[in-house]
Amino acid sequence: MALPAPIVPLSVATTAMGGRLVVHLAATADEERARRDARRLLSRIGRWADRLSRHLEISELAALNADPRPSVSVGPTLGAVLWAGLEAADESQGLVDITLLDARLAAETPPAAAPTTVGPRTWSLTSAARGAVLVHRRPGVRFDLGGVAKGWLADRGLALLSSWPSAVVDADGDLAVRCAPGQLWAVAVDDPRTDGAALAILHLSAPRSGWPVSWGVATSGTSVHRWGHGDSLRHHLIDPRTGAPAVTDVIQATVVCGSALRAEALAKAAVIAGTLDGLALLERNGVRGAVLLTQSGETLALPQTLALLAA
Repeated sequence: MALPAPIVPLSVATTAMGGRLVVHLAATADEERARRDARRLLSRIGRWADRLSRHLEISELAALNADPRPSVSVGPTLGAVLWAGLEAADESQGLVDITLLDARLAAETPPAAAPTTVGPRTWSLTSAARGAVLVHRRPGVRFDLGGVAKGWLADRGLALLSSWPSAVVDADGDLAVRCAPGQLWAVAVDDPRTDGAALAILHLSAPRSGWPVSWGVATSGTSVHRWGHGDSLRHHLIDPRTGAPAVTDVIQATVVCGSALRAEALAKAAVIAGTLDGLALLERNGVRGAVLLTQSGETLALPQTLALLAA
């Protein structure tokens, strides 16, 4: 059976957490309401993002990182994303670690400016009254929410668009997608080797009879945030086993599953783990699809991905 034509959405964009935040809605009949709903959502997500950014000195995350106490109370939004960080660590078998802020900063600076090691990055959370969360950590542990926050924002944003059966919230490349029965979203996976080229086109659809289907799509790789220092070239994906940029044969991984948060965590883990271990990790986690680009130029896909790829 032929696939339906891809949705041509109404799109509204802004910036948040150093990246681009976009809402796409299938709004063929009521564009005015679509723009209003999209702008309201972007404003709300922007307020959440301001609490979670390490780049804002007045953010709640910055206050947590600057607080020397071993136990600190944080609000519900930051607490929810910290809980999501623990979930991401579990899903990725520890390869996604939100306590790697100092290692990330060291990768951006000359080796002489690298920070000293703080020892084991032990931390935990407990729930407190009125939605607050208590953060317990060893001295020196600081958080970089990064992709975990963006995946959480995308999923939370999509949940707030419940009146739109077909909608996408794109948090700087982490996509939370919902598709109405009989409709289709076409999602391009960028090829990092060529500007404007697509490595693959994913067809995310829902059967004509039934309920809307939700998806999460995320891409992670070593080609976006890179820094050169002399003869050294480093990137932003830190391997928690070494505290240094991952040494891997995977340039980029795109993962499709049920949520943006989970897709983000598993895509990052697949890059850090490398081709063989990364594909095995994705298979164990039962993802709906995955496309990997390797250093040798191969494009690899899990078998279940074929049902999503354009002919």
